[in-house]
Amino acid sequence: MTGKYDIEIYNKRVHYHLTVKRNITVIQGDSATGKTELLRMISDYENNGISSGITQICEKRCVVMENASWKERLATLQQCIIFIDEGAPFLRSKEFTRMVKGSDNYFVLVTRDSLEHLPYSIEEIYGMRQERDSQKYQNAKRIYNETYQLYNLQAKEDIQPDLVITEDSNSGYEFYHKLFGERKIVSQLPEQIRINC
Repeated sequence: MTGKYDIEIYNKRVHYHLTVKRNITVIQGDSATGKTELLRMISDYENNGISSGITQICEKRCVVMENASWKERLATLQQCIIFIDEGAPFLRSKEFTRMVKGSDNYFVLVTRDSLEHLPYSIEEIYGMRQERDSQKYQNAKRIYNETYQLYNLQAKEDIQPDLVITEDSNSGYEFYHKLFGERKIVSQLPEQIRINC
């Protein structure tokens, strides 16, 4: 599966919109930002369709994968967007990593932990936050949950450090020497570096 897919899911109280562009997307966020509610709504819609009171708009089928029979279920899913919560113990397994790499599905992993064994892009790590619409009645507010990109790789200004310490005198030193010049580069071995607080 390739391309960019917009996912919109909502009911009378909550509205989510997110875009997935790569095979692995990570959603992070503090407690009470709506991550679990998003998974619950996708699961409800998957099980009960329109009768759940939930509207889901997406070109691809969205599913929530939980602990029960995850291997068998993943083997049968094709061209889907699969959501997985951080509590799933298989999320860190080598077998899951292997199956993800060979899959034609997209995966949205809702977790606050780093997943160093999975090949995901820093540009596909999103946070989740709530925005409340101001309405006439204080106790009847609609919540709009949105994702936002955590890391912006677009440099807005030149970086001019006072000092750069490299771990070795080889490639690291050579790279930063070309970038910043002789006066800002110090080559130190890790045991020689002392940090005074």
